[in-house]
Amino acid sequence: MLRRMWPALILTICGLWMTYPAAAQRARTAKRASKARAVSDEPVGLTPAMRIVIGHIKADALRGHVSFLASDLLEGRDTPSRGLDIAAEYIASQFRRYGLEPAGDHEYFQNVAVRPDDPDSAKSRNVVGLLRGSDPVLKDEFVILSSHYDHVGVEKEPKDGTKDLIFNGANDDASGTASVLEVAYALSSLHPRPRRSVIFVLFCCEEKGLRGSRWYAEHPVVPLLKTIAHLNLEQLGRTDATEGAKLATLNLTGFDFSTLTQTLVGAGRLTDVKVLKDETGSDAYFNRSDNGPLARTGIPAHTASVAYGFPDYHAVGDEWQKLDYDNMAKVDHAIGVAVLRLANAAAPPKWNEAYAPAAQYVEAYKKLHSK
Repeated sequence: MLRRMWPALILTICGLWMTYPAAAQRARTAKRASKARAVSDEPVGLTPAMRIVIGHIKADALRGHVSFLASDLLEGRDTPSRGLDIAAEYIASQFRRYGLEPAGDHEYFQNVAVRPDDPDSAKSRNVVGLLRGSDPVLKDEFVILSSHYDHVGVEKEPKDGTKDLIFNGANDDASGTASVLEVAYALSSLHPRPRRSVIFVLFCCEEKGLRGSRWYAEHPVVPLLKTIAHLNLEQLGRTDATEGAKLATLNLTGFDFSTLTQTLVGAGRLTDVKVLKDETGSDAYFNRSDNGPLARTGIPAHTASVAYGFPDYHAVGDEWQKLDYDNMAKVDHAIGVAVLRLANAAAPPKWNEAYAPAAQYVEAYKKLHSK
């Protein structure tokens, strides 16, 4: 009986022996691929954490934030004004609800001199909250997500017979403010939290010459050296752009300036949002929003928006009812995923040394990191 089984056993053993090297090679290849995926900044698909972030950003919540911030009650949120103070208190109340740590001079508020060269200058406030990172080492590095929450106030005299004198500033920039709040809510819902810490800043005085962000750059609440990236948000709610409809798309100023763009483009692919370079506005608008002062310190910093130009820009007609909140939620999904990826990435973004217009920011980065 055993003699009859020997040939079959020998053939089986030989077959196993011959297939072992190929199987072992496949196992080694799979292991290397798994390891590569573990350290890659570009996930194969949406991770569970990304799905949680997307699930927490809702069109109705964005509508609720914008309709309050851009209401007539706040009288256009001029700097300084009672309406701007109410907006600041509203933002701080949301930060408390999300469990963010206060990161200002007094609770969530960072005092800002509207005219820094004047000791008697009126004061305004940035609103700053901190989501502490979960990694024992990387929690001491920071990603900033920001927008400005001020606007231009009330028209002094009626024009063209209009009775509406309030510049509500729904798209510019209650839309950005609402988006920062919703991304903060989404990221604060994660357990564990992102590896790096995230600073959420709502700047005052943008319409007065970027004074809120300039003040922050000169008086940072966390070390600039440890701040790896800054994404600023402007005008995310209107899809009726001057040059045509903008659906499921984002522009990024300074598109070629740094590798932060790649992070946002990748997040867009995962959420079906096209992140595009506006050939006319990308470089031209780079220093015209609150990313500019942070970029000049050496931090890779950009501004994301849906439309640079839209009907009612800086006009009394920029009201909350005109925003496309479903599209706004969609682009905020991409922004939320991008911020999560920045906070979890193995390496921080870098300026593009091969792109000549970025040269001054490359030098600022080198100067910052040589201190």
